[in-house]
Amino acid sequence: MIDQMLRVSDSISLDPDDIEESFIRAPGAGGQNVNKTASAVQLRFNARKCRALSNEIFLRLRTLAGRRMNTDGVIVITANSFRTQVQNRKDARDRLAALIRQAAVRPRTRVATKPSKGAKQRRMDSKRRTGVRKQTRGRVKRDD
Repeated sequence: MIDQMLRVSDSISLDPDDIEESFIRAPGAGGQNVNKTASAVQLRFNARKCRALSNEIFLRLRTLAGRRMNTDGVIVITANSFRTQVQNRKDARDRLAALIRQAAVRPRTRVATKPSKGAKQRRMDSKRRTGVRKQTRGRVKRDD
């Protein structure tokens, strides 16, 4: 278990009770050592029951997490890039914090704009020039 709050941003801190870590055997580098040590970390974070996240952030988090979030609202992050448990644990927590930080940013609403009169005029002039150019083309007549 985590013994301290995970600080995501100034306004968001995750309670240690919302995060569950388990250690599993990692594939990859490590030689014979990988057969006897559980250095990979599988972090589970229950986003649906977390009181630090608003519903708005949860909905954005669900979209960003994709396959990493199951139907119960639990995000599962597996970290096995490093050879030590401590580094993998830090990597998993950093990835969770980055994901929540990204979800906390409210997307800017798009303001619809219209083309200017000048842009419309340039477009019409270009179309007219193209039309005239094509009109001057014609069939080639063979003179016998």
